[in-house]
Formats: sequence, C-alpha cells, structure tokens
Amino acid sequence: MECAEVSLVGQREENQDRARIDSDAAAALVMVVDGMGGHSDGALAAETAVRVVGEAFADESHPLFDPTGFLHLAIGHAHDSLVDVAGRQHVDARPRATCAVCLVQDDGLYCAHVGDSRVYLLRGGDILTRSRDHSHVELLLREGLISEDEVATHPMRNYVECCLGGDEALPEMSISGRQRLQPGDIVLACSDGFWSGLRDEDITLLCAAAPGQLADVLGALARRAVEVNAPYSDNTTAAALRWLG
Repeated sequence: MECAEVSLVGQREENQDRARIDSDAAAALVMVVDGMGGHSDGALAAETAVRVVGEAFADESHPLFDPTGFLHLAIGHAHDSLVDVAGRQHVDARPRATCAVCLVQDDGLYCAHVGDSRVYLLRGGDILTRSRDHSHVELLLREGLISEDEVATHPMRNYVECCLGGDEALPEMSISGRQRLQPGDIVLACSDGFWSGLRDEDITLLCAAAPGQLADVLGALARRAVEVNAPYSDNTTAAALRWLG
C-alpha cells in the first residue's frame, strides 16, 4: 500500500477536520472526519471520532473477521462518545461531525460514511464508485429535481441529513460490502471542503501519480480546492491509499 493524507485550514479560523491512516501487513484503516463548524466544539467532535474508531481498529486482530460489523459498531461507538461529550448541552449546541471510513484487507475494500464526507474508488483513470451524500441536495438529485450542475450553487447545498453526535439515536450509516481491489486502485476518503472544489476529472489525477508521489498529487489537489472555493473555502481534508496488490 501507498498512503497519503492532507488537511488544510482553508479560509477558516480553525481546522475542525481530522484524517487518520492506520495500517499493518494485514489491514489498513483510512478515515476522514469533518467537525461541523455550525455547532460548538467541531474540532473536539472530529478528534473524538477518529480516536474512538482508531482505537477500535487497534484493538482488533487483523484481518478483521467481520469488517462491515466492525464499521457499524465502531462508528456507532464514535457517535455515542460524541453524545457523552456533549453532556447536558442543548441539542442544538452539541458537537457533531460527518465521517468517511475505509477498511482495506484481503484484496478488498469495505467502506462507510455518515453525512457528506465521501469515499471514492478510482481505477484506471476513472471514478469507479463514490458514496452518496446524506444531504438534501443529494436527495433532490436522486429524485431528478435538480441537475449535477445545480448542486454546487443550490441554497441548501450545505444541509446535511444526518451526522455523528447530536441526537442520541444512531444516525443513518451507509456501509458497503466487499469491493474487490485491483493493483493500482486508489481509495480516497475526503471532507466536503475537498470534493466541493474539484471536478471528477481533477480527482482522477490521483491515478496518474507516479510511485511514491501520491502525497504530492493529493496535496496539490487540496490546494486547488482551497483556491477554487476562495474566499469562503472550508477546511479541506483527504486521505488516500493506493493498493499495490
């Protein structure tokens, strides 16, 4: 595996995103968590979520026996931890976050997300699959009420349907079963500050990264996203893994 991560503050006062990659010879965890700046303690929310999921991964033997079960339980524990951190805060003020989590083992990819943090699987210079946001505009797009071109400028483009933290009930999670990886495939987890400033053809530039240059290309894309979204660019975070087979 070749791994890389980047996190830029953009034009915000604080970076409330977090990225984490944990790997050994048998498995790898790739994770991005976006603390929601519209609520208090977004950075604390992101830090707590990556810690809880990362510790859960470290406590398991690798390869994991039940990868999708692990993702469901680990993300659920992260959500419960954010609820506990909030204590008696009013529900509207509680720390919240979105997340994208990828697990790679045994030539396979398992992934999960909550909110509008995304997972992409790139192959041969194309986007093979990408996660579908838990957002209002994604719902409108699926129902054919708006076009892809209208998503970026829609007045409710930042409205997320579910997230970690806030209400005690577990949020909706999208968890995928095993997708078989091929040598050269790239797994990308990213926050909305990253993907919202890039076109699909920009993201596929990761496939052209020379061996050992994945971090350079990922960093260049993050800087481009910040420039495109200026002067209101959000925290911009991504973590990528190239499967070498």
